[in-house]
Amino acid sequence: MNATSIPVQRGTYRNALAWKATLILIPFVTAGLLLWLRHVEVRALAQRSVSSYGTVPHFQLVNQEGQPFDSAQLAGKIWIADFIYTTCPGPCPMISTRMSELQKPLEKTDVHLISFSVDPEKDTPEVLRGYAEKLRAEPKRWDFLTGPKSAIYDLSHNGFKLAVSDGSGEAGIPVHSTRLVLVDRRGEIRGYYETHAKGDFLQARDFQSLSMFDGRNVIAGFEQACLRAGVKPGHTATEQLHV
Repeated sequence: MNATSIPVQRGTYRNALAWKATLILIPFVTAGLLLWLRHVEVRALAQRSVSSYGTVPHFQLVNQEGQPFDSAQLAGKIWIADFIYTTCPGPCPMISTRMSELQKPLEKTDVHLISFSVDPEKDTPEVLRGYAEKLRAEPKRWDFLTGPKSAIYDLSHNGFKLAVSDGSGEAGIPVHSTRLVLVDRRGEIRGYYETHAKGDFLQARDFQSLSMFDGRNVIAGFEQACLRAGVKPGHTATEQLHV
C-alpha cells in the first residue's frame, strides 16, 4: 500500500459515515418538523374565532321516550340540531340520515344530537320513538323532540333564525329549513350547514376550535364523516332567515 492511498481511504470512510449519519438524522428531523407544524396549527386554531349567530333560548319539550326535555340538559355540551317531521315526503329522510351518520365518528365525544318535529300534532313521542328506531338513534345521544307547535315554531323562527311554515299554504304540508345547526357548550349558535348538496360535511375545524375553546377534543374520527356525507357550510347573518 502506498502513502497516497491512505488519505483516499480515510476520505471514503468519512463520506460513508456522513451519509449514515444523514440517513439516521432524517427521520428525527422530519418528526421534529411535523411536531413544529402541528404546534403552529394548534396555535392557529386556538386563536381562530368561530362566528356566533346568537344564543338558543330556553325551551321545554318532550322527547321520544315521553320524558320532559329541558334545554338545561344541554348545558356544557356541543350539540347539533335539525328540524324534521316523520311523514315528510321531501328532504327529511336525507337530513335524518346525515344526522345518523354523525353518530359513529362522534361516539367517543359528548356531542349531542337534537331533532325538533315541525309537525308535533302527528309526531307524538310514540311516533318519534319508532322513527328513532329506524335510524338506529342512540338514546343517550340523540333526542327527538315534540311539544306545542307554537313553542317549536317560535324556537325555529326566533331562536335558530330558520324559516318554518305549518303547511297552511297551498302545499298543505309543513315547510322548514334543511340546515343543521351547530351549537356550542354555552348555547351559542356557531354555524349553519346545508344537507342537500354534496360537499364538505360540518366543518371539522369548527368542532376543533370549539373543542379547544372548551378544553375537550370532539374531533376524533370526524374526518371520516366528512368523506362519507355531503353538507355545505352556509354561514349568513343572524338577522336573516335561512331557508
